Amino acid sequence: MAVTDIDGVSQVGAGVSAPRPARPPLSGCRAREVLQRVGDKWSVMVIDRLGQGSHRFSELRRNIEGITGRMLTVTLRGLERDGLVRRTIHPVIPPRVDYELTAMGATLLHTIEQLIDWADGHVADIHAAQAAYDARHAPGAGPDDPEIAACEAADQECDDDAPVAGG
Repeated sequence: MAVTDIDGVSQVGAGVSAPRPARPPLSGCRAREVLQRVGDKWSVMVIDRLGQGSHRFSELRRNIEGITGRMLTVTLRGLERDGLVRRTIHPVIPPRVDYELTAMGATLLHTIEQLIDWADGHVADIHAAQAAYDARHAPGAGPDDPEIAACEAADQECDDDAPVAGG
């Protein structure tokens, strides 16, 4: 299995590095817009739920913990606009609206399921890393980066030397 180090270099085998192919910067890439939509936490949850079949708005809202009606509306409209979700209005009284993934939306399911599985499998590791980080950066724990500490000290000296308004 290949592992990627912090510099984006794939580590293949024992000490052998193979550089990853370069990608264009996302700032000028049209894919950035799409990634912003499908990478949004609510979009991930909506796509995951719709991967189980057609749902009504109220079902989605009940099944996605923490989402507000407004945020669900905005998310569904965006996914519909991008061609990932189909909205079907049934001519009955009261009106009934169903949402389902389009064929293109369904192509995201495998990737989103992998992302959710990865998150579920690493929750404990992430919480441990957060606790360790918080402990290192707690008040009184001291700076962990001497360069940052020196800059902060210099800024503090400048603040102390600044003239007081009205004085």
